[in-house]
Amino acid sequence: MAKRLETGLEGLVLIEPQVFGDERGFFVETFSQDSWREMGVEADFVQHNHSRSSAGTLRGLHFQTSPGQAKLLRCPRGKIFDVAVDLRSDSPTYGKWEGYILDDEKHHQLFVPVGFAHGFCVLSEVADVTYLVSSVYDPETEAGIRWDDPEVGVEWPVAEPLLSLRDVEAPTLSEVAGDLPW
Repeated sequence: MAKRLETGLEGLVLIEPQVFGDERGFFVETFSQDSWREMGVEADFVQHNHSRSSAGTLRGLHFQTSPGQAKLLRCPRGKIFDVAVDLRSDSPTYGKWEGYILDDEKHHQLFVPVGFAHGFCVLSEVADVTYLVSSVYDPETEAGIRWDDPEVGVEWPVAEPLLSLRDVEAPTLSEVAGDLPW
């Protein structure tokens, strides 16, 4: 049976699923609506995404502004450092971040609720990331903050990440704070 692990940011849910394995391989339940809801995964998922990235790639920190987008993430191939940043202005942990290793050995999952920015960096040669989302992608409401915003201070475990132009040019949290809907 899957269990919820401790996190320090309200609403963030780290899940340790039960993995059944032997010399042939393994089986893991990656989502069960009722069980995941009992652990705090409060979202109705409408889309399933899959990305593949090479070693050293850093994607983030991204979010959707309206209606917002909750994500349930896992790394079925490789290893990533997965990060969530609290953007909810009324939260006692506003601007704080937490990061967790997600990989294809422990199969942990991270639920990132609406009101958080999300990003990850690849720690293996290749990593696949799959995620259920609570709203369909909308380029009109996509947004982000700088991956290396000194005010947020994420401690990424890669020295020289591979970045998109969008992520290099993203604003800082203080530059977008007044425009956030939460």
